[in-house]
Amino acid sequence: MSTVPIKPYLMRAIHEWCSDQGFTPYLVVAVKGKMQVPMEFVKNGEIVLNISYNATRNLHLGDDYVRFSARFNGVSRDIIVPVGAVVSLFARESGEGMAWEPEPGDGMVEEAKVSPLRAVATDEPETLPTPAAEPVAPPPEDEPPPTGGRPRLRVVK
Repeated sequence: MSTVPIKPYLMRAIHEWCSDQGFTPYLVVAVKGKMQVPMEFVKNGEIVLNISYNATRNLHLGDDYVRFSARFNGVSRDIIVPVGAVVSLFARESGEGMAWEPEPGDGMVEEAKVSPLRAVATDEPETLPTPAAEPVAPPPEDEPPPTGGRPRLRVVK
C-alpha cells in the first residue's frame, strides 16, 4: 500500500492559517512542461500566484492538483498546477510559510512524490512582484548618501 504525500495537507493547512490570520497566501510554482498558467507572467521559470479567496474562484487544493480561476489583466483564466510543481506557499504580509524542493518531471505528473521540506520564515519575501502603481522618487542629488548610524525618515514632497 502506498502512502499519501504530506505536501497537499501542509499546503491546505498553511492556506487556512493565512486566511484565518487575514494574510494573503501566495503560491510559488516552478513552471515546466505543459502547465495551465499565464506564461506571460512567468519569470525565471517561476510564477507567483495569489490564492486568497478574494483573488480566486472555485479554489481547490487537491491531493494532485491546485485548481482555480483568477483574473489576469482583466481576463479570467483557469489555472491548473500539479502539487509537485509547487515550490512554496507563504503569507505575503509576514513571509511565513513553507518551501519544498522542486520535484523532477514534466510538471503534469499524476502522482506527487514526497520531497524534503524546509521551513521558511523571512522578514520580506524576495519572490514578490513589485507593484508598478506608484513610482518611487530617487533621492535628491545634493544630499550625500547616509553613512550608517541610526536610520531616520525624511519627508519627500
